Amino acid sequence: MITELAVERVEFTCGSCWHRWSVDYDVQRYRDPLDAEWEVFYRDNTAVSSPYTPHGAPPCAHCGRRWVGRLVARRPVPLPGDDEAPRSRVLAEGGHRPERHSAPMLHAAGHPQPQPGARAGQAPTKPAG
Repeated sequence: MITELAVERVEFTCGSCWHRWSVDYDVQRYRDPLDAEWEVFYRDNTAVSSPYTPHGAPPCAHCGRRWVGRLVARRPVPLPGDDEAPRSRVLAEGGHRPERHSAPMLHAAGHPQPQPGARAGQAPTKPAG
């Protein structure tokens, strides 16, 4: 049973060349029939290993080394079942908002990078000029 859904922004800093980048992961937390809790990470709709482990960290684009990521921002995704939440009935298979099938993929690395020294959740600032 899924117990939590979230989007987590994970920042990586290469300890070899000091390149910094961040990636958004979809995270599902669930409880199995034996009552053990698990997390599953997805990047661009593909299951991947935890970015908080050396094996799951993406390689540095500059030197190829892997460094464990750190959580810099998080957004929980509400689970279904809130009877008070506004909702829209889907009337016909494929007829409701058909453009969603051809919309471009929102890629996990397709967002502005966090600014050095900025706190999590702080909006990036544009350079003056």
